[in-house]
Amino acid sequence: MQVLAYIAAATRALWGVSHVIPTRRVVAGFAPITAANRWVLMQEWLAEAFTMWGIAALIVTDTAVQGSASTRDWVYRVLAGLLLALATLTARPGRRTQVIWFKICPILLSGSAALLLIASAG
Repeated sequence: MQVLAYIAAATRALWGVSHVIPTRRVVAGFAPITAANRWVLMQEWLAEAFTMWGIAALIVTDTAVQGSASTRDWVYRVLAGLLLALATLTARPGRRTQVIWFKICPILLSGSAALLLIASAG
């Protein structure tokens, strides 16, 4: 089951990278906006990348340390809940945009959550 957790972590880490790379282009797509709003938009876009990296780091650390199985299982479940909440938050705007990445995001978030739930059950 550790493999499933590592796959979920890798998916989150790569999705974080996928948020950083197009940040400038995404922010430019909202023009014309004020400089302050540009900074807020950039911050929020990067905050999701940092969140994905934090989740990935926690999964890898919790899996690699091999502490209490009960603790590991609960960490996986809590993170799965967070990922499902983010998927729900992302799903509505994703349906309303033509940008494919916004449509894929809830699927990837939910997929990682499912992997973690399966890993926590094993």
